[in-house]
Amino acid sequence: MTAVDRVVERPPKPARAKRAVAVRSTLTAWLSRPLADFHLLLAIFGLLTALGLIMVLSASAPGEVAEGASAYSVFQKQLLYVAVGAVLFLIVLRIPLRTVRYGSTMAMLVCVILLGLVLTPLGTVAGGAQSWFTVGPVSFQPIEAAKLALALWGAHVLVTKRALLNQYRHLLVPVVPVALVVFALVMLQPDLGGTITLGVVLVSLLWFVGAPMRLFGVIAIGAVSGAVVLAIGATYRLQRVLTYLDPDKDPTGAGLQARQALFALAEGGFFGKGLTNGSSKWRYLPNVHSDFIFAVIGEELGFIGCLLVLGLFGLLAVVGLRIAARNTDPWIRMVSATLTVWLVAQAAINIGYVVQLLPVTGITLPMISSGGTSIVTTMVVFGILANCARHEPEAVSALRSIGPGRVGGILRLPAPEAYKPPPKRKPVRPSTPPRSRKAAPPPVDERRMAGRHAPPSEYRRRDSRRATQDRSRRRDGR
Repeated sequence: MTAVDRVVERPPKPARAKRAVAVRSTLTAWLSRPLADFHLLLAIFGLLTALGLIMVLSASAPGEVAEGASAYSVFQKQLLYVAVGAVLFLIVLRIPLRTVRYGSTMAMLVCVILLGLVLTPLGTVAGGAQSWFTVGPVSFQPIEAAKLALALWGAHVLVTKRALLNQYRHLLVPVVPVALVVFALVMLQPDLGGTITLGVVLVSLLWFVGAPMRLFGVIAIGAVSGAVVLAIGATYRLQRVLTYLDPDKDPTGAGLQARQALFALAEGGFFGKGLTNGSSKWRYLPNVHSDFIFAVIGEELGFIGCLLVLGLFGLLAVVGLRIAARNTDPWIRMVSATLTVWLVAQAAINIGYVVQLLPVTGITLPMISSGGTSIVTTMVVFGILANCARHEPEAVSALRSIGPGRVGGILRLPAPEAYKPPPKRKPVRPSTPPRSRKAAPPPVDERRMAGRHAPPSEYRRRDSRRATQDRSRRRDGR
């Protein structure tokens, strides 16, 4: 058989094209279903939660054993926080979004008060920052709740004032001043990573509300100037920047984390060493189960594991923006988009400094890194996004007409309320202008004025009547 015959026996290209078209049409049909975004978000939520618990256990066990503690101590705390977050996820999923919106003002006020109190002796210093409240065995960071409160409250204010946002004073006040106060309180702790994520939330709000581009230019200049001042103002921040520029200058000191993270990723290869078989967690890489857990994923699960994490966060970005695009309520649209950008940007920053694309900032990988306040807040954010997905117009129609569906029936979720646009204000009648105190004009002889604009026939009749009246007067005078 010749090569030409072999080429002829291959399946025709139209058949493969038809299969591709069939797969594409099936996927498009599934994505167009009313609750597709809700189900996709639940799948992402479940996969990230399971992956996070597995990797926290694998990354933390050797270090805890080396310190004489139980191998499951960090994992048990993380499992407890996940349980609390799951309960809050279900609660937030059942709360009407209108209640969430109008409660955001009080939440923002409480977060600002807590950020002020954490700087007092009530706060606890951990990791060089006074950003924790400790109550017995439980500790939490108010900055995580402040990020969520700023997103919800900022969207509420901007949507309420959307008819006046063409004026800078309504666009910026009061969202930007309150955000600057929060930035100042967080930097006094100091917490550079928290300030960066707060900046992401603020910029996202202004972007999705349609702020002019020159405003973002001013924000970019201010952010770069502030970063330079902060880097020069503190020795440890300047050391991080210098280490990022030249990680080999101090390989056993300031550059240890960056070098060990790259070694872990390189040793993992394509398929990884296998779960629990990584060596970087044996005290070679500091903060391995929190800030640098992505390096453990690359070492134990390889490029495939890293690709899985990147794919999940990429899918989260697509689903979150789809939820924003398919909703009609402007507040839901802005909140969905802002929360999605916040989570994806935080993941990008964490992965970026692990692979040495960015300086180390201490930002955790959402849903995967260990950390109580971070995991609980992120699960609440997923609950709000899932609630927003159930408020899409097609989803509302399906849930109110067909029923809650399989997932809604298991979770006993109430049917969401249909979006009602705010009532239009009636036009206000202009008030009667005040009367002038000037003297009234003399009366106008209407007959004379009417005569000026009378037709020619009317002029003739008027002259005829006057002539008749004059003759009658002369006759009577005789």
